Amino acid sequence: MRKYIYLFALVFPIILSNCSSGKKAYEKGDYYSAVLKSVNRLRQNPSHKKSKEALRKSYPLAVQTAEQKATTILSTNAQFKYKNAMAYYERINTMYNEIRAAPGALSVIKNPKNYFAKVASLKQQAAEENYEEALILLNRNTREDAKTAFLLFREANSFVPNYKDVRDKMDEAKFLATLKVVVEQIPVPSRYNLSGNFFQDKIEEYLHTQFRSNEFVQFYTPREVKSNKLPFVDQYLRLQFDDFVVGETHTERHTEKVSRDSVKTGTVSTRAGEKDVYSTVSATLVVNRKEVRSRGLLSMRVTDADSKAVLTHRKFNGEFIWFSQWGNFNGDERALSDEQLDICQQQEVLPPDPQTLFIEFTRPIYDQLVPAVNDFYRRY
Repeated sequence: MRKYIYLFALVFPIILSNCSSGKKAYEKGDYYSAVLKSVNRLRQNPSHKKSKEALRKSYPLAVQTAEQKATTILSTNAQFKYKNAMAYYERINTMYNEIRAAPGALSVIKNPKNYFAKVASLKQQAAEENYEEALILLNRNTREDAKTAFLLFREANSFVPNYKDVRDKMDEAKFLATLKVVVEQIPVPSRYNLSGNFFQDKIEEYLHTQFRSNEFVQFYTPREVKSNKLPFVDQYLRLQFDDFVVGETHTERHTEKVSRDSVKTGTVSTRAGEKDVYSTVSATLVVNRKEVRSRGLLSMRVTDADSKAVLTHRKFNGEFIWFSQWGNFNGDERALSDEQLDICQQQEVLPPDPQTLFIEFTRPIYDQLVPAVNDFYRRY
C-alpha cells in the first residue's frame, strides 16, 4: 500500500502540471501556446473545466495578438513583410484546425476564426518578395549569396509551386552555391597483385549517392572533369594508401600441464558397499595458434584548387587479424575444459586469400573516413 502511495505522490504533480499547462501559459501572456495546450488537454478529456476556462480566456487574446502583429508588419516597408505577416495569420489558421478537431474545444469556441483566403493571397506576395531578393543575391555571383538565393527561391516555390521560372533559378543558384570537389583515388600499386576496387567503389558510392552532411557540396570523379561536365573545380580530395601489409603470418605453440581435482576415477568395496574414489587427473595440452595480420594506412588530403593550399590532411589506420587454433593432448581428457577439448578437435585451417584480407582491413578505415569527410565538409 505504501508503494502505491509513493507512486501516486510522484505521478500526481505531473498530472497536475499537464492539467494546468494551458493556464500557466495564459498567465505568462503566451496566449497562442495556452490555446494549443488547452485544446490538446480537451482532446484527451473533453469536459476538463480548467482547460475550458483557459481556452475561453486565451483564444480571443491569441487571435487579437496575431492580427495586430500581422497588421503592424504589413504597414511597414520591412524586408519579407508578407512572409512574416503570413506566419501570424497561419497561427490563427492552426488554432482553427486544432479547435475544429477537438469537440471539447469546439464546445467553448463555437466559431473559430480563420484566414485561409488571406494566407492564399499573401503567399503570392511572399513568393514575389522572395524571388526578387533572391535575384539580387544571385547577381552578386558569390557562393554564399547563391546559397541564400537558392533557399529563397526554394521557399518561394513552396509558397507558389512553379512560380515564374523559379525552378530554373533554383538550379542556377544551387550550381553556383555548390562546392565542387574532385575525388582522386590513387590505385593500389600493381606489384602487390591486389585490387582496391571494392574499397574505392564503396567510397565513390557513398560520396556520390549517400553523402547528406551538406547539400551544397558535390563530389565528382576525374572522368567527369575530363569530359568537360565541370567548368571549374573548388577542391581536390585525394585518397591514397601510404602503407599496407597483407598476410603477415605468426605461428605460436604453447604447451601446458593441466589438472582437475575431485574427479571420479573408480570404486572400492567396503563393508557398507561400493564407494566412489576421487582423485586428481592431469594431461599435457599443446595449443597451436596461427595469426595472419593485415593492416594499412590511408591518407586523406584536401587541397584548394586555386591556391594549392592543403586544407586538411588526415591518416586512418586499419587492421584485421585472422587466426586459427588447433591442438592435441596426452593424458586424461577429463583434465581439460570444454574449450580446451574443442581446440583439440580442430585442425589447421588455411587463411583467406590476400584480396579478402585486404578488403577486411579496409573496413575499419572506411568507418573512420566517412565521419571525417562528413565533419570536414559540414562547415561548407
